[in-house]
Amino acid sequence: MSELSLTLYSSSFCGACASTREALERVGELLGDRIDWHEVNVATAPDESERAGILATPTVVIAGPDGVERMRAAGVPTTPQLLAAIAASLPAAPDPEACGSQS
Repeated sequence: MSELSLTLYSSSFCGACASTREALERVGELLGDRIDWHEVNVATAPDESERAGILATPTVVIAGPDGVERMRAAGVPTTPQLLAAIAASLPAAPDPEACGSQS
């Protein structure tokens, strides 16, 4: 199971959506199975888009494995912006100092 799910809400004739799709493809290549991303066309899935509260395309929604939304952004993100958003959305790693034994 992936650590995060990214959903791109797009529309068919949206040039910005194509740029966002390319950035998501690059991120997918970098992170492999740590993330899962898919695309929802607002014209062909209006009910899903409305339930998600999508007001503009492109919009990227990041959710945890539990389906709970952790972050969203409208507009065209760069690959570094996506990577930063993904890093901020991942659960914090345990503090190795807190796990050590007490002497």
